[in-house]
Amino acid sequence: MFRRFARAFISPATNPYPEGATEIVAGRSLWADARARFLRNKAATGGLIVLLLLIAFALFGDLIAQWSNEEIDWAMLGRVPEVGGPSLANGHWFGVDETGRDLFARTVQGTRISLAVGIVGALVAVIIGTLYGAVSGYVGGRTDQVMMRIVDVLIAIPYMFVLILLMVVFERSVIMLFVGVGLISWLDMARIVRGQTLTLKNREFVEAAIATGVSTPRIILRHIVPNLLGIVAVYATLLVPSMILFESFISFLGLGVQEPSTSLGALINGGAQNLRNETPWMLGFPLFFFCTLLFALFFVGDGLRDALDPKDR
Repeated sequence: MFRRFARAFISPATNPYPEGATEIVAGRSLWADARARFLRNKAATGGLIVLLLLIAFALFGDLIAQWSNEEIDWAMLGRVPEVGGPSLANGHWFGVDETGRDLFARTVQGTRISLAVGIVGALVAVIIGTLYGAVSGYVGGRTDQVMMRIVDVLIAIPYMFVLILLMVVFERSVIMLFVGVGLISWLDMARIVRGQTLTLKNREFVEAAIATGVSTPRIILRHIVPNLLGIVAVYATLLVPSMILFESFISFLGLGVQEPSTSLGALINGGAQNLRNETPWMLGFPLFFFCTLLFALFFVGDGLRDALDPKDR
């Protein structure tokens, strides 16, 4: 009846649907809508492009480097301030450091290690914090109070003090740096996830799972955690720059990555120590990559937060 009524007022020339055709309205999922909103954010899209370029630089920069990161150019040793600057003729595109090693190759390695520390540290913090917060929020009661009081006590301890203590007591290695950075950064994640879990535990799909006899661990892993992926993804993206800053500060103090490996923080430390020797390239190039990496990560994190914010949909 409705179709006859509509055809009475729509001429064949203006009717967009042929005879017998039915209009199909295609819906979009939550992630498709978030992706469209993210791509409309020019700052976030630009940050993502820059971040991908930095990842490609860290992964494949060694393929185009003329020197290895540990190889010493003996012709430069002792003459770094005079002839050790950036040059295309001798293959040292970013110059050399105080020991005659190619700064381009060492910047590639430093970017790779800093990114690895940030990503692995954020991954460890997200896994521990998500599971801890989800269990605390869903179980509730006295268990929730005890678990959150433990978080309150731990969060009052300065992060840097604990990380420095771990690096001094245990062996200074990249693996220990990964573990130390991740283990001290999950507390905020646990509190965020616990708050979101409290809003999800009384939803209809959780009550239906309880009514059908689904066990508590299965409800947490199959129903609670998947619905937290949006906020977890945003926080993880914003957590990576913090991990890189922690690592850079530790390496700046000389307690992080040890020779012959390096990181952006260690390179910045070396460049700052040699700044009086009129070698600004030793500080400028690592500092440029460090700041660019942080800005790109922050822009991507802000874009994800805006794209997944339900208030803006």
